[in-house]
Amino acid sequence: MSEELCATDAYLRSCEAVVVAASPDGVVLDRTVFHACGGGQPGDVGVLRWGGGEARVVDTVRRDGEVLHVLEGASPAVGASVVAEIDWDRRYLLMRTHTALHALSAIVFRDHGAKVTGGNMEPGVARMDFELEGISQDFGREVEERLNAELAADRPVHVRFLRRDEALADPDLIRTKVNLIPGHVDPIRVVEIEGLDRQADGGTHVRSTAEVGRVRVAKTESKGRGFKRIRIELA
Repeated sequence: MSEELCATDAYLRSCEAVVVAASPDGVVLDRTVFHACGGGQPGDVGVLRWGGGEARVVDTVRRDGEVLHVLEGASPAVGASVVAEIDWDRRYLLMRTHTALHALSAIVFRDHGAKVTGGNMEPGVARMDFELEGISQDFGREVEERLNAELAADRPVHVRFLRRDEALADPDLIRTKVNLIPGHVDPIRVVEIEGLDRQADGGTHVRSTAEVGRVRVAKTESKGRGFKRIRIELA
């Protein structure tokens, strides 16, 4: 399987790698800085360069357990040495967005006892769904104020790997449904916002909440009984 460098260092922008598989669908590398689509976070885009060639990576997905780089244009041959480089501006915006969503989910759970039921993000914009019976007229404004206060507190963000049995015994991780992670995943990757949130998560994040900047609650919506949606935008 590919060594997924962004799992331990989301700030790497490029790496050298070797093509281990190639097909009309894309290529698999022995190591990569590209993040595959999953958990609501889009896959990275960028470029692969090799001797005499270059191709745009237009998406990164997970296929049969491997990270597949979907290419536009010619594909390097199996065994070729390549330089893999992500679109850093897009990735960094996704990192800020993802950390903002974790902070949002922590605040809504802390203040309203509501669990997350779904979510999705694009660079700089995102939505999150909650098990909430009702929300006040001032709900969005109050959440926005509390969210920005927590982000401005400059809380460090840590990535850790826990044994599966240890993760399943953690009440915070049970709240975020760590038990739904396939049984073969061990250890489990955990993202912690110090003093605020702990979640099993495979995505990329900034090192501190202060890097997120200000966030605006763009809209709150009722999608039915016990189903409320919050949309956010990064400033």
